[in-house]
Amino acid sequence: MTIAEKPSVRHASFKVGRMGVCKALTVALLLSAPFVVQAKTTEPEVYTPVAPTIDQARANILIARQLQFTHFRDLGISDKLSGDVFDAYLNYLDGQRVYLMASDIQALEKVKTRMGSALKTGQLQPGFDIYNLVQKRIIERLQFALETLDKGIENLDFSTNESVLLDRSEAKWEPNKEALDELWNKRIKNAVLAQRLNGADDEAITDTLKRRYEGQLKRAHQARSEDAFQAYMNAFTGMWDPHTSYFSPRTSENFNINMSLSLEGIGAVLQADNEYTKVVRLVPGGPASKQGQLKPADRIVSVKQEDEKPVNVIGWRLDEVVDLIRGPRNSVVTLEVVPANAADETLTKSIAISRDEVKLEEQSASKDIIELQRNGEKYTIGVVTIPTFYADFQAMQAGDPNYKSTTRDVRKLLEELKQDGVQGLVIDLRNNGGGALHEANDLVGLFIDTGPTVQIRNSSNEVQVLSDEDASVSYDGPLVVLTNRMSASASEIFAGAIQDYGRGLVVGSQTFGKGTVQAVRPLNHGQLKITQSKFYRVSGGSTQHKGVIPDIEIPSRIDKTRIGEDALDHALPWDQIDSVPHTRYFDFSGIIENLRKRHEDRFNSSPEFSLLQQEINFLKEQRQRETVSLNLDERTTQQEQIERTRLTIANARRELRGEDTFETLEELEDWQDQQAADLGSTDEEMDFVIREGGDIMADMLELDKRMVSILAPRQFAAQAETLQ
Repeated sequence: MTIAEKPSVRHASFKVGRMGVCKALTVALLLSAPFVVQAKTTEPEVYTPVAPTIDQARANILIARQLQFTHFRDLGISDKLSGDVFDAYLNYLDGQRVYLMASDIQALEKVKTRMGSALKTGQLQPGFDIYNLVQKRIIERLQFALETLDKGIENLDFSTNESVLLDRSEAKWEPNKEALDELWNKRIKNAVLAQRLNGADDEAITDTLKRRYEGQLKRAHQARSEDAFQAYMNAFTGMWDPHTSYFSPRTSENFNINMSLSLEGIGAVLQADNEYTKVVRLVPGGPASKQGQLKPADRIVSVKQEDEKPVNVIGWRLDEVVDLIRGPRNSVVTLEVVPANAADETLTKSIAISRDEVKLEEQSASKDIIELQRNGEKYTIGVVTIPTFYADFQAMQAGDPNYKSTTRDVRKLLEELKQDGVQGLVIDLRNNGGGALHEANDLVGLFIDTGPTVQIRNSSNEVQVLSDEDASVSYDGPLVVLTNRMSASASEIFAGAIQDYGRGLVVGSQTFGKGTVQAVRPLNHGQLKITQSKFYRVSGGSTQHKGVIPDIEIPSRIDKTRIGEDALDHALPWDQIDSVPHTRYFDFSGIIENLRKRHEDRFNSSPEFSLLQQEINFLKEQRQRETVSLNLDERTTQQEQIERTRLTIANARRELRGEDTFETLEELEDWQDQQAADLGSTDEEMDFVIREGGDIMADMLELDKRMVSILAPRQFAAQAETLQ
């Protein structure tokens, strides 16, 4: 817990010295300043290779030591790790294999097994040589793309049966320059065709693509020593786990108290993803979250300020993208993104977000009530939605007795719901990415007597147990906890504890699986965020990698193969330690199969669930496409089919709500934009997944009346007497 385009430019010349690793480092270390020539105000024709600095070499040595001796994972620097770092570094620099050729890879193979020993001793030149070669190839490719555009896109032939591979991460490296030229012709045709199908004319398409490639070309010429060092170090640190990373001094300035790059202005957490900047998560209550269109795993293509042209940010450094998105409160920034569910990176959408600060009260827990009728009997179910685990630390430290926190707010909501006579409670943790650990501990305490809530084990195998020492119970009735793939960290601790105690059922989809703790350690140059501990449930199993498996599963639109801990390279594995003594309030084994059958019967007959399943199947089908046609007629047919499916599903959902349907996809998208612009708009009907949680609650009460309260009759009488 820490919780893509200048016309007819000559090909750049390039030369990297072939000195040995040790000699290269010696030269670099003797320099009194970084051997870096920054880009001039006019675009240079010659790329100046970047070289390591003394400070970077020293930081590398410190990083290597801390990784080997203080990281949770016991991993030494070996020949195998050296090869893995080599592969990860190439994947970061050219993950889609569109710049380097097979001959380049063959030439680089000689350093593959030597990188580990060099990284131990601060010898950075091998990594910098690779970086400089990739920059040279990037410049060559972008110049080729611009020259192709200069010949006129009207000369491109879209009548052939060509296709292009959408994901080239596992493709073979192209053998030579001619093969790369052919590949890039296809990439350009794909970009042109996608924009033509979206209604853009050739002049606008050419302008867009030129600005894109020119922006990337400018960035390639402006490469800095720190860019190479950060990329190289993160390929290295990522061998231990995906949450361990190096922050350059510039990036460290943007690193906030939650150990994430939170953007002041839109409330989003971003990370570098090869050439793109990717959305990791949205801050609950923030402008992007309330606007509703930006999603986790969306990739940012361009950033547009009010009354200005969009700036293409493919290939930009993360800190520069952050600076571009930040801005004055109430101003509007427009992000062009490749949606997470897009089958093709040429398919983008624009999202306008009004910048604002994230207010604590907008992250607060809230309540609602569901009323159900069953066989003539009425059930009143309370719903508490918790967007994040928060606490006003400033007010707490100032001694304010009324400071806000998740536990305090939920306790008040529970009292109000009890006054309303609720017979059961649904806690909604979907999209809750975590937050304050002590709040997860305290929140569990509202629903149990006393006992442990979570175990934390460090790299020395020392285990700390957090417990609830307060014997009072704020809510003793039946409980359902809703989760999805974006429920992470503190959410998983709470859901896991409720499940282990038999205190309630977990309903929804498998959680994220973020069960590690990071610390930020200063270096002589930048900072190292390093994983030092791991969370374990009171039953002994870790929340890491596996997350919390729901008792009753509900399908989700979220793609588990792209989002979640088990989708990340080198994620720490699931394991378990000894359990700690804890109470088991209810045994659901006698009714769980019946509950699942009732749930399945409802969903099989539910038109809302049928539409959800159709949408999931449609998205899955799009994601499974490996190639896209470059034939205009075939592509047009595919596009029309996709648009018809989207419109059919959307209209069917509107018919269920008694709303007017749309004639065209354009009408639907215009309506969606209007809804996003109206931050006060909400769905007229409560989320059917929440209502299903209420139905499961009613099933529980019908099948076993003992679930009315966790308190034994004598305890219940004593508590009632005290309340009087």
